Amino acid sequence: MFKIAIDAMGGDNAPEAIVAGVELARDQMPDTEFLLFGQLDKVKPFVKNEERLTLVQADEVIAMADEPVKSIRRKKQSSLVLAAQAVKNGDADAIFSAGNTGALLAAGIFIVGRIKGIDRPALMTALPAFDGPHDAFVMMDMGANAENRPAHLYQYGILGSFYAHEILGYDAPRVGLLNNGTEEDKGDQVHKEAHQLLRYGSEHNLLNFVGNVEAREVLQGPADVVIADGFSGNATLKSIEGTALSLLKLLKDTIMNGSLKTKMAGAMLKPALKGVQAKLDYSQHGGAVVIGVNAPVVKTHGSAGPDAVANTMKQIHTMLEADLVAKVQAFVADHKEDLVARTENDVDGAAE
Repeated sequence: MFKIAIDAMGGDNAPEAIVAGVELARDQMPDTEFLLFGQLDKVKPFVKNEERLTLVQADEVIAMADEPVKSIRRKKQSSLVLAAQAVKNGDADAIFSAGNTGALLAAGIFIVGRIKGIDRPALMTALPAFDGPHDAFVMMDMGANAENRPAHLYQYGILGSFYAHEILGYDAPRVGLLNNGTEEDKGDQVHKEAHQLLRYGSEHNLLNFVGNVEAREVLQGPADVVIADGFSGNATLKSIEGTALSLLKLLKDTIMNGSLKTKMAGAMLKPALKGVQAKLDYSQHGGAVVIGVNAPVVKTHGSAGPDAVANTMKQIHTMLEADLVAKVQAFVADHKEDLVARTENDVDGAAE
């Protein structure tokens, strides 16, 4: 029986949407128990059926605006910290939150703990691919680390490959490095060195590196795993979100403010436009994963409703069923020499 620790107080719609989403998932996941940590006077009223739900009192809440590291150190009785502690103690197999992203990341690294041999865990999410062999790809880092060394990007390629293969079911996932051009010599020194390390990894069958990819083409599916430094990855994600929302709003405003013919055409196109909106909704692929830590640590959007919460529960279940973390731990232990933080000489050697 799997056990998932839930931060029931995290998110804009907590605890109502969290409880409703967990109950949706519970009814579809008979081999899973859920530990809901939160202020029980606020959580209990939304519980319809306590089957395979364990409610645990948490006196404190980490708010969206709280400083991440300070909050997990000072609010020891918060729903997020207690849920993470349950994973560390072996009382749960994974942790979920829709709350403060930075705090969840800090809890994943400092409480759950990073995998030995991984320098910096990353925040990874799945995005839709409009072309190519698959309908989605994974991208990291989405903001866990504002700056990265070449070795971090190299390790992200390996971590992302594991996720794409084990969870998404992709054979030999194609790994691309987000850069400002597809040519090998593009980018700053960090990206040039990362390119050589990734090529080294590909030549030694550690991953399947296909070269640089540009931000304008990531949604066209040039790679199954797109890796980036945290600043660039987060900026790219927010640009995609903003562009999608703006385009949908523009279409809606054009139809609503147009002539009768325009409105009639809009009514006819409504089902197709809803399909486009659904395609752009990356929450259907689950939440963002803190990858590189000793258990599944997964975050869904703060405004997530019950369906998005339930989808993320299924994502966590798939990760547990695939035993993803144990496989990554074993791979890292077996390839220590290939995963160590490399020096410039190592990069030069990889390029020879």
